[in-house]
Amino acid sequence: MELSIIIPCFNEKENVKLFYRELKPILEELGGSYEIIYIDDGSTDGSFESIRELASQDPAVKVIRFRKNFGQTAALTAGFNFSQGDIIIPMDGDLQNDAIDIPRFLTVLDQGFDVVSGWRKRRHDKALTRRFPSWLANKLISFWCGVKLHDYGCTMKAYRRSVMKDIHLYGEMHRFIPIYAVWQGAKITEMVVSHRPRKHGKTNYSLNRFFKVILDLIVIKFLEKYSQKPIYLFGGFGLMSILLSFISFCLMIYFKLWGGKTFIQTPLPELTVMFGLLGIGSVLIGLIAEMGTRTYFESQQKRTYQVKEKVNF
Repeated sequence: MELSIIIPCFNEKENVKLFYRELKPILEELGGSYEIIYIDDGSTDGSFESIRELASQDPAVKVIRFRKNFGQTAALTAGFNFSQGDIIIPMDGDLQNDAIDIPRFLTVLDQGFDVVSGWRKRRHDKALTRRFPSWLANKLISFWCGVKLHDYGCTMKAYRRSVMKDIHLYGEMHRFIPIYAVWQGAKITEMVVSHRPRKHGKTNYSLNRFFKVILDLIVIKFLEKYSQKPIYLFGGFGLMSILLSFISFCLMIYFKLWGGKTFIQTPLPELTVMFGLLGIGSVLIGLIAEMGTRTYFESQQKRTYQVKEKVNF
């Protein structure tokens, strides 16, 4: 299989067949083998029935139906897991992505890239509730993670299967796939794609997604810096707390002997105990995290490195 198109759907009944009619001729024109994988993410409006009807007419259409709504990250993960194509292109099923961009993605991949990220440069969304939070989130992610992209939230991207096989997604981490790919040593670029206003259905976007991005960024930074050595984070914080405890203890003794203040006249005894316990606890958490890290890698026989190429093996 050369190409897999992955389409997560949640209550997109009115868009399913319209999108398929746009997508099918473009894939046929490319001439290679392909599959279209729809993931019905617990729809309640009859979307699954529409997709199943398409699958009965076209063997290239494949359907995965969730028992309930698990979210876009889970839907994309299922699509990645069950796809067979050497190149994987996820797309939104709400007609806002334009299938005409698929050949352009393949052309850019052929230039030696492993990931091509879509950039909705001219978006047709509400400025205050969609475009501005998205712009701010993209700036934060690019600054925090060092991978400079204009549009992390664009679902339409192109991936080579070789860079996706060791990427595991949880929560709402799908927008960070390019960052995971860079960790795998992937060569990444971005491409301006078409973006169309939604004509049917209701958007599932809400402003609280921006705050989730901030929390996800903390997780991403932790995984990038400390996933293999968590003791450096927890132990460093613990040692700093122990140092503050020692300083508080010295000040406490100084004020007692030469400053004319008893222990109960300053908060220093409480600070000494608090920082001391916090420091010891943090170091112990770091040790537990180190044991968990080793269990994670050794129990699943995961490597702590990624091989790009081997010669004469």
